[in-house]
Amino acid sequence: MDNTENIANLKKKLGDEVVVVMVPFQTQSHLDPFLQFACLISSYGLSVHYLSLPSYNHDTKTRATALNPSDLANIHFHDLEMIPTPLDPEIPSEVPKHFHLFWNVTMHLRESITSFLHDISSKSRRIIMIHDCLMCYNVQDISSFDNAESYIFSPVISAFGMYCDHLFPHVGLPIPIEQQLLQKLPSSEGWYCEEIMRIASFQVQYIGRSSAGDIHNTSKVMEGSNTFIDLLGIGQDKKQWAIGPVLRPIKKEKNGFPCLDWLDKQPPNSVLYVSYDMLTSFSDEQIKELAMGLELSKQKFIWLMNDPDNGDIYLGGDLNRKFEFHAGFEERVNGVGLLVRDWAPQTEILAHSSIGGFLCACDWASCVETITIGVPIIAWPTHSDHPKNGFLLTEMLKIGLVITEWDKKRDEMVTASTIDNVVRKLMASEEGDEIRKRAKEFGEAVRKSTVKGGVSQMELDYFIAHITR
Repeated sequence: MDNTENIANLKKKLGDEVVVVMVPFQTQSHLDPFLQFACLISSYGLSVHYLSLPSYNHDTKTRATALNPSDLANIHFHDLEMIPTPLDPEIPSEVPKHFHLFWNVTMHLRESITSFLHDISSKSRRIIMIHDCLMCYNVQDISSFDNAESYIFSPVISAFGMYCDHLFPHVGLPIPIEQQLLQKLPSSEGWYCEEIMRIASFQVQYIGRSSAGDIHNTSKVMEGSNTFIDLLGIGQDKKQWAIGPVLRPIKKEKNGFPCLDWLDKQPPNSVLYVSYDMLTSFSDEQIKELAMGLELSKQKFIWLMNDPDNGDIYLGGDLNRKFEFHAGFEERVNGVGLLVRDWAPQTEILAHSSIGGFLCACDWASCVETITIGVPIIAWPTHSDHPKNGFLLTEMLKIGLVITEWDKKRDEMVTASTIDNVVRKLMASEEGDEIRKRAKEFGEAVRKSTVKGGVSQMELDYFIAHITR
């Protein structure tokens, strides 16, 4: 984002008077956009402090090589004290086991965060805390500091999804979309598992105790209109800013990733990227159907099989699920498909000219990437807000296809033949070419919104002006 004007004056005026403290939820899908947002704030000359677990601070800095070094230099990384909280291996769960590990650890960070605030509050005129909506319990002590104010940054949920799934049931207002679309809109019933609902309900108790405003990783351009962004402020006496897309820059150097070398050898728009979340969310039987569907389609694909969140945060080990495909699969698709078992940069893969589509669960972080880069999506929702995100991209923005009809249940099996058909429709048909063209044009419009004069850049300017008033 272009914010070079008046930065020198702002730096001179503020010094350490206004200090920004970033407190993300402790998973990579939240940590990365928080770091990028920290860099955007830092580019205005503000001092930014980034609080995270030691291992994640290390990993986040390692993956931040594409960021502007001068912005990164103004960010101070602080290690939060981690209290070991062993996870019962027998715990029944509808979500991956490591999610419980993150949650257990996160719930013991309040004291460490408050201790840091005590230290920095005496050195600054004003503390601006920006925290994740899943960290409300841990940051509740911010209200005890007279010179502090807090804001919630929501990096992984769309305004459309937030309104439909969380506000609409309570505000008594209609969902303002065409009747034809409204009839197809997927229900949230059955998509939110008990663990996630329990965690969300717990955090809601602490939202609003001290929050002065909400910041959203979306924009008028990204969601097609301001309608749902404006609706988020209904009944709330606090400000709203939509500054998206908050997305790290694309690194042009390959940095030794063999998968990028493989993509270099493929024709433009010829490869389907299959996200790692397909492996973490599905049963063994469903993964086999997906593999067979990809093989039947005879389309080139790259399948990332390493989840960056699926690690042992105590020992640093890899907890990624090990999976054996059906006999002969890897040999038969050799040369057509590429299975990537080590970590690889999703943003650089999506931005490669050979990528012509993206099959993913439609978590909002992945949607932000695919929208901004301009790659069409095959939406295969797995839980939570995924159906609403997929509906937004495929039915409202028309920059993708859905794997099945929207009345599909969360645990309903999708057959190899269904997967084959939708993959070929996107990758090898005139309809797919038209969707790809729309996605590319839409991505260009989104990227323009982040430069000087664009709606997202102006929203960010307004936010900085507010916190430095």
